[in-house]
Amino acid sequence: MKRRDFLTKGTQGAIAAAALIPLGVSATPTEAPLQVDDLGDRKKDNWLEVASGKKIKPQRKITKEFDVAVLGGGAAGICAAVAAARNGAKTVLVQDRSVLGGNASSEIRVHLNGVNHLKGGLPERETGIIEELLLLNRFDNAQASFPVFDHVMYDFVVREPNLELMLNTQAVEAKMSGNKIKSARCWQSNTETEITIKAPIFIDCSGDGLLAATAGAEYRTGREAASEFGEKYAPKVADGWQMGASILMSSKDMGKPMPYAAPSYAIRYKAEIAHKKRYIKGFSEGIWWVEVGSEHDIIADQEINRHKLMGYLHGVWDYIKNSGNHPEAANYALDWVGNLPGRRESRRFIGDYIMSETDMTGHKHFEDAIAFGGWSLDEHNPGGIENPSEPPSYFHEDFTEIYEVPFRSLYSKNIDNLLFAGRNVSQTHIALSSSRIMATCALMGQAVGTAATICVKKNVSPRDISNKFINELQEQLLRDDAFIPMRPANDPLDLAKKASLIFASSTISGDAKLMNDGWSRDINDKIHHWESEGLDAELQMEWDNPIDLSTVEIKCDTNVKRNIMMRKDQRHDKIYSNTVPEEMLKAVDLEARVNGSWIKLGTLDNNKRRLIKFKFDSVKTTAIRLKLKETYGKKSVKLFEVRCYA
Repeated sequence: MKRRDFLTKGTQGAIAAAALIPLGVSATPTEAPLQVDDLGDRKKDNWLEVASGKKIKPQRKITKEFDVAVLGGGAAGICAAVAAARNGAKTVLVQDRSVLGGNASSEIRVHLNGVNHLKGGLPERETGIIEELLLLNRFDNAQASFPVFDHVMYDFVVREPNLELMLNTQAVEAKMSGNKIKSARCWQSNTETEITIKAPIFIDCSGDGLLAATAGAEYRTGREAASEFGEKYAPKVADGWQMGASILMSSKDMGKPMPYAAPSYAIRYKAEIAHKKRYIKGFSEGIWWVEVGSEHDIIADQEINRHKLMGYLHGVWDYIKNSGNHPEAANYALDWVGNLPGRRESRRFIGDYIMSETDMTGHKHFEDAIAFGGWSLDEHNPGGIENPSEPPSYFHEDFTEIYEVPFRSLYSKNIDNLLFAGRNVSQTHIALSSSRIMATCALMGQAVGTAATICVKKNVSPRDISNKFINELQEQLLRDDAFIPMRPANDPLDLAKKASLIFASSTISGDAKLMNDGWSRDINDKIHHWESEGLDAELQMEWDNPIDLSTVEIKCDTNVKRNIMMRKDQRHDKIYSNTVPEEMLKAVDLEARVNGSWIKLGTLDNNKRRLIKFKFDSVKTTAIRLKLKETYGKKSVKLFEVRCYA
């Protein structure tokens, strides 16, 4: 059937869904649903503690106060929380699962994609907090295990001294004071505890945005008509369709024939009517297009769709194993099957600006840009696997260069202290088809986490950041190794800008003077680096008059033209790497000239970050010298920026 014809057949899907409700389970609850007010009420507990011989009423209500509360522990939420904590805000990260990572966790196992490939074939990789996390995973999880990645992310979060993590906890209701969220009522399932979180700033990175919805934040779902935003790839008439959730699996070669019998709930895969782009390959990696969408309330449909997805997945595997059309699968067996679908779309909250397809394809420049994207416009088939004659995704358009994301799309239009990051930001359905990719969401997360700290410090709203303090936000993001297209750094506090001389022991490409030109990567075929001719190498900065110095920050090379996310296939080629980048600086010494003599201020022998920071007791100096000793394999060293602060 044609793509638009499918939209008239929603009733058939509803009938099929009803037929999948297990026998003996009523579709209508027989008791009143649990009220929010009942969550922490344990007055009816009849508990005898035998150790004391006393009747006890458990304490299951607590209240905690923070500067910034982040809801949702996926890539966006992790980066938002870490950014807020590092910039001085007492922060809490609330995650409704027992693991972090969202779609990238071991529960779902999606590749943490970003701007993986522009039209020329190479990526334009994200830096900042998300890169730091992915680099840590390359050091601590060389085996590319998703369950180990869970623990890498856990370590990344809990090691932050200003950040508290609450797992197995969901924010279920916003308590309001006018147009502001006063507190969030949360339920921690494994401790049976109702937790009230108070904060002046809330950031909803949960995807579905339950807290934001209960706060009354404006949102929309479904597909806009092409005429509303002038979108080429939108339908002519607006409709309710949202991209669906997928469930994944993995399999492995057992070295001998492995039989397979489908479970009772399997749904037969009709390969004879399937579109040719429903590729069946890569048995070890799973089939990403086992997906079911929704025409109305995809959140309410989640449990029905989860059951259907498990049935469809086993139906596809049954076809692979038992149809006779894939003899190469004879020795393969299921190794892992997901139980939690990874969602692509639900609520999209409305900000002061709604980002659209034309903003992306037209590469619109925003004065309040805070992040970038570049994944293709990748709109999935509205019906998913229930519309098999259509391709699983319409790759509408690939980008030749990255596009900008405006800050005005990351805070609520009508709730004064609410920000958001991830797939729930202010954008159209078609724009979401690109920006939903996790590393892009992570950049948004770092931006709102950083903005939240400015809100707290200055006692202002997110809208005030957009109107009055956007330059401050952008400068902090650039200092923290984010990249903003068309926005060079120009921090007035950076003493490197005042250096009278910058030179190096040797140069094979670039120029040592480019260390303070404001750009932290080569972009649009323009060089913004210095590279030594070999190792050891030195780079030196001089000032005509002594300066007070306590911090030196270096941005080294990690090759942003090559992806480092974990992949199930451990791909290692020109575009993907499954190791620590060989270009990254491993060992460096920092020296300063004090009273005519060189003294060592710091040494690093096992660096794991692109952004290297040396902090030390303040010295009065006329020069610094970097002794660059070793990379992770390359015979030269490349730097993009050196900053100095009093």
